[in-house]
Amino acid sequence: MSVNREIRLAARPSGEPRPEDFELAVTAIPEPADGQVLVRNTWMSVDPYMRGRMDDRESYMPPFELGAPLEGSAVGEVVASRSPLVPVGAAVVHFLGWREYAVLDAAAATVVDTALAPADAYLGALGTTGLTAYAALTEVAPVREGDVVFVSAAAGAVGSVAGQLARKLGASRVIGSAGGEHKVKKIVADFGYDAGIDYRAGAVADQLAAAAPDGIDVYVDHVGGDHLTAAIDALRHDGRIAMVGAISSYNATGPVPGPGNLFELAAKDATLRGMLINSYLHLFPEWIGKAAGWLADGSLRTETTVAEGIERAPGAFLDMMRGGNVGKMLVRL
Repeated sequence: MSVNREIRLAARPSGEPRPEDFELAVTAIPEPADGQVLVRNTWMSVDPYMRGRMDDRESYMPPFELGAPLEGSAVGEVVASRSPLVPVGAAVVHFLGWREYAVLDAAAATVVDTALAPADAYLGALGTTGLTAYAALTEVAPVREGDVVFVSAAAGAVGSVAGQLARKLGASRVIGSAGGEHKVKKIVADFGYDAGIDYRAGAVADQLAAAAPDGIDVYVDHVGGDHLTAAIDALRHDGRIAMVGAISSYNATGPVPGPGNLFELAAKDATLRGMLINSYLHLFPEWIGKAAGWLADGSLRTETTVAEGIERAPGAFLDMMRGGNVGKMLVRL
C-alpha cells in the first residue's frame, strides 16, 4: 500500500459509543527518524479499557485526543528501521494500534518469537490478556489447592484463559458467568469450567448459589454490578476477589452505585483488590515460559473472534463491548 489508514476519535461518546464517534482517515505512510522503526501492523486488539479513554477525564491512562488516532496493542512486521536494536523483518508488539502503519521508537517495540507461537497470540494468551489472568490468580487473588473459583465474563479474552488456569493452579471447582446458552456451553466444553451461569437467564445470585452451594473462595471480576454483589454474598471466610474490570458500568452517564454488601468482606476477613496490569509486567517472562508450553501441548485452549480490515475496527470494538466475542477480539489488518 502507498497510503496509511487509521481510525480516529471523531467525538466523545455519551453512554454507549456509536459508529459516528469514529472516523477513518487516510494519511501518508510515516517515515522513521533516527532510533525509530516503521511497522506494518498485521493485527490489532480492541479492549474494554479503551472505553474509559474515550472520555475526557483523568484516569490511570490519559484520554484519547479528539481527531487523533486511537491507541492500543498491535503486532506487526518492521518494514524500515533506523535503529540497530530492531532489524527489518522482525515481528514486534507495540502500543500504536488502530492504524495500518506505525512509527515508534525502537525501545517501544518488543520483538516476539513467531516460531514459538503465531503473531496474534502475543495479543491474546501470550500478551497482557493471558498475563492478566495469571496475575489475578497468582498475585491478586491467589488460588489455593481445593478452592472454588468464580469468574465473570468467562467466555471473553481474560476469562477464557482464567478458567483453565484456575484448574492448573489446583481449584476443585471453577464456575463461569457468560451471556447466552452458546457461551455457557462453550466455557464448559473448551475453557476448563465445571459449570456455567447464563446471566441473561436469571438472577446471578440465585444461579451462583445453585452452582456453588457451599460458597466460593476466589472471584475474578470483569463485570461489577450484580456479579460483584453476588460474589461477595457467596464468598467464604478468607475469600479473595480480584477486581480486573467493571464493564457493566463503562457506558454509564452518571454515578454508579457500589454493592450494598461491602461490609461482608470485613465479617468474612476477605479481600477485594483492584489490579492494573502495568504493575505485573515483570511476570511476563514467567508467564510466557509456562503458557507457550501449554499452548504447544494443547492444554491451554484459546479462541479468537476476528474482524477483517482497519475499517471494521470500530465495529469490532462495539461488538466486543456488547459481548459479541468468544475469546479475544482481534482485527486483522
